[in-house]
Amino acid sequence: MSASHHSDTMPRHTQLATGREKLVGHLAMMLFAVLIAGSFSIGHLAIPHIGPAALNAIRFTLASIFLGVGVMVIFKRTPTLPTNLWHLLILGILMAAYFVLMFTALRITSPVATGAVFTLVPFMSALFGWLFLQQITRPTVFMSLIIAAIGSTWMIFRGDINAILNFDVGRGELIFFVGCACHAAYAPLVKKFNSGMPVIEFTFWTLVAITFCLAIYGFEEIRNTVWLELPAIVWWAIAYLSVFTTAITFFLVQFASMRLHATKVLSYGYLTPGIIILIEGVIGHGWVSLSVGIGALLTIAGLIFLAVAPDG
Repeated sequence: MSASHHSDTMPRHTQLATGREKLVGHLAMMLFAVLIAGSFSIGHLAIPHIGPAALNAIRFTLASIFLGVGVMVIFKRTPTLPTNLWHLLILGILMAAYFVLMFTALRITSPVATGAVFTLVPFMSALFGWLFLQQITRPTVFMSLIIAAIGSTWMIFRGDINAILNFDVGRGELIFFVGCACHAAYAPLVKKFNSGMPVIEFTFWTLVAITFCLAIYGFEEIRNTVWLELPAIVWWAIAYLSVFTTAITFFLVQFASMRLHATKVLSYGYLTPGIIILIEGVIGHGWVSLSVGIGALLTIAGLIFLAVAPDG
C-alpha cells in the first residue's frame, strides 16, 4: 500500500497523533542540537588535560549509571537484556569511534570547524538510511542537504575560496569526518535494531555497549590517567558530557529516530555551527568572520527547508 493511500484511509485521529508525534520528534532534536553544540566548546577546554578514550570512558560509565537508575525508577525493575547482543556491539563500536575521533580532532582544530564537519552527517545518514532501511530521499530533502552542505563546506574551508580550490582541509577535520560517518550509520541502525524495547531501556544498553568498547580500546590510557590530579574544568566537562550530551542526547536521538525519517533526525546537526559560534563568542574565544557566519546561515537554511519538506 502506498503512503498516500494509507494516509487517505487512516482515521483522522490517527493522522493527528502522527503529526503530534512528528512535532515532538522535531522538538527533541532541537534540544539535541543545543546540547551537542555545548559539548564541542566544553570538550575543547577539557581535552588538553585528558585523553579522548579516558574522557569518554568515564562519561559513558556515569551516563550508563544515570540512565540505568532512570530505567529502574520508571519501570520498577532492572533493565531487560536484549536478545541480539551483537546489535548492541555494532552500535557501541560506531559511537565509541565517533566520540574518540571527535575529541582527537578537537585537540588540533577549533570547535567551529568540527561543528561544520558535523553538519555533513545528514548526507551520509541519507545514504545509510537507504542502505539499511531502503528509505528513499525525495528531491526536496536532497535539495536541503545540498544547501546545508554548501554552507558547511564553506565553513570547513574557513570561507576561503583558495582553500577550497586547493582542497586545503585540516587533519582534524579529516579525522572527524571519519567519526561522523560512524555517527551517520547509527541513527538508521537504531530503528533497524530496536524490535520494540522501550526507548530509554534500549538507550541504556547502547550506552553500556559503548562503555565496553571504550574500556577495551582505551585500557592503557584509562589506567595511566592520574584522575585525582585533573583540573576542575575536566570534571565539569565530564559532568556535562555524561548527563546532557550522553544520556539525554542518546535518548533524544533514539526517541526521534522512531518518529522521523533518519535523514531528518540528524539534519538538526545543521544548527550546531551557529550555536557553537554564539557560545564561542560569548565565552570570549572570539567571533568568526562574516564570511564563515554566512556559511552557518546557509546550514540553518538547509534545516528549515528540510523540516518543512515531506518525508522521503
